[in-house]
Amino acid sequence: MDLTLTAATRTTRGKNEARRLRRAGQVPGVVYGGTDGDTAVTIDPKQLLRLLHSESGLNTIFDLEVDGGRGSAVLVKDVQLSPLTDELLHVDFLRVALDKVITVNVPVHLTGEAAGVKQQGGLVDFTTREVQVECLPREIPEHIEVDVTPLHIGEGIRLRDVTEDVDWTPVTDLDVLLVHVVASKVDTGEEEGDEEEVEDEAAADAEGEKEEKAEGGGS
Repeated sequence: MDLTLTAATRTTRGKNEARRLRRAGQVPGVVYGGTDGDTAVTIDPKQLLRLLHSESGLNTIFDLEVDGGRGSAVLVKDVQLSPLTDELLHVDFLRVALDKVITVNVPVHLTGEAAGVKQQGGLVDFTTREVQVECLPREIPEHIEVDVTPLHIGEGIRLRDVTEDVDWTPVTDLDVLLVHVVASKVDTGEEEGDEEEVEDEAAADAEGEKEEKAEGGGS
């Protein structure tokens, strides 16, 4: 494989050990899946982040070499980040068999400018930003591209509309709406103007009724 991450086994666990590793510039992790059982490891976070900054992100398949041994094909199954600093705290690696189908989440990317926005002043409502698919590890798409150019107000694209000639099988419901174009809200100033007009008409009607009563009383 072209992408490789090196790791070392660790024999101790716990919060104190994790803090010690992070102070030393390492991050604790665990490797699981397949027939080899779970393995606690430490990795260089800079190496991992370089891999994850590729287009495929968390769906990047790479070799994990533990203690200089033969590498295993893995992907990152989960990462824990500090809520304060976004520092990488822990990572889970899943071993994968390159000839077996796996399930992954894939981001949806929009392209183009919708006709309903350009010509009708509408807004694009991006309702589903990732979908779940099944495929072989080597065929995981970097993203699912959706062209919104032909969409007018009231029109949308569902998952079923983007499943032709692809190397993956959707797990997410085919009827899930990915994106649609909606009418923009009425400008606040116009609403206020309409309200004022209604109020003026009501006031005029009330004044007219008073005048009619006054005239009737004087006759």
